[in-house]
Amino acid sequence: MAASIPHYEFSVDTSKIQDGAREIIRRVKPAWDIHNLKFKHFTEGITNALVGGYQPDNKDDMVLVRIYGEKTELIIDRQAEKDTFILLSGAGCSPPLYCTFTNGMAYGFVKGVPLDEKMVKDANIRTLIAKEVAKLHSLKKSDEGSSNPVPYVFTKIQNFINLAPDSFPEQERQKMFESELKSKAAIQEEFNMLKGHMESLTCDVVFSHNDLLLQNIVFDSQSNRIGFIDYEYGFYNFQAFDIANHFNEYAGVDEVDYSRFPDRDYQLSWIRIYLEEYYSLIGRHSTVRDTDVERLYVQVNKCALGSHFFWGVWALIQAQNSKIDFDFLAYSVTRFKEYFRRRDEFLSLKEPQM
Repeated sequence: MAASIPHYEFSVDTSKIQDGAREIIRRVKPAWDIHNLKFKHFTEGITNALVGGYQPDNKDDMVLVRIYGEKTELIIDRQAEKDTFILLSGAGCSPPLYCTFTNGMAYGFVKGVPLDEKMVKDANIRTLIAKEVAKLHSLKKSDEGSSNPVPYVFTKIQNFINLAPDSFPEQERQKMFESELKSKAAIQEEFNMLKGHMESLTCDVVFSHNDLLLQNIVFDSQSNRIGFIDYEYGFYNFQAFDIANHFNEYAGVDEVDYSRFPDRDYQLSWIRIYLEEYYSLIGRHSTVRDTDVERLYVQVNKCALGSHFFWGVWALIQAQNSKIDFDFLAYSVTRFKEYFRRRDEFLSLKEPQM
């Protein structure tokens, strides 16, 4: 199935991104008037460069051309991302993937607006999100079989730690790294402890997005639908991780405020909506019990620690390699500070008995 998606040995120069995008769109949309294209540049992302091209009379029929960030192949499996795109598109959970090229991919546009910190808490929108996450978690890959995949959070964090720098050449950044994060060895030791706690969770392992920050969730008010975008990290993981990561992202990215992390009552309400939809989609003919909601609540908050760890180490790699104008080291420190602030509280939570 993946072979039906064309691949072009063609690189897009980010300094001439419109020229490169025009050439890609010429190949995937041969009927378009390529000399009359309009472009929209998307600036919210902190990993890749993204531009959209469209005909003047139909802005909603846009082709998005994404150019991978510097050395992101170290942390992102591009073949797995392509396979995920095909899976989700076939299930109606994503737009079509048009092609890949040497340093990027082109795909369809999800109509709507990305969420912000206020929209995500709207009663209607959060219900739609909970149900869409349940739909994603109910999907099965054709090659899944009866295997029990290792949760992505474990393999990926260890991979990130292996790739993370143990020092920075700039004196100021090295001082920040040592004072806030101690050392790479200390990060590894802390992860070993956290992994031990998370391995004991009685949590379903499901196909997950793993990066449901607000900018990756699009709301179309006309159809009252939610869509997810950017599946670079899509893989099997604890179902609680996707939810926890989403809740962590209520804090935002540019101006992080963890006071926005949902409180217990909010989480319980959200989780109940999610479980009711999830049970229905997987054919689990049972009523969602209070203990089911409480169990997933505990799992979510433990996985919130895993989410902070995941993106904290990820940001260290980006701090060393990325050319995007963003202070990744400061972001890493922010994620780890919140991890340590909530660690003892969340690890003390106990799952109710089955």
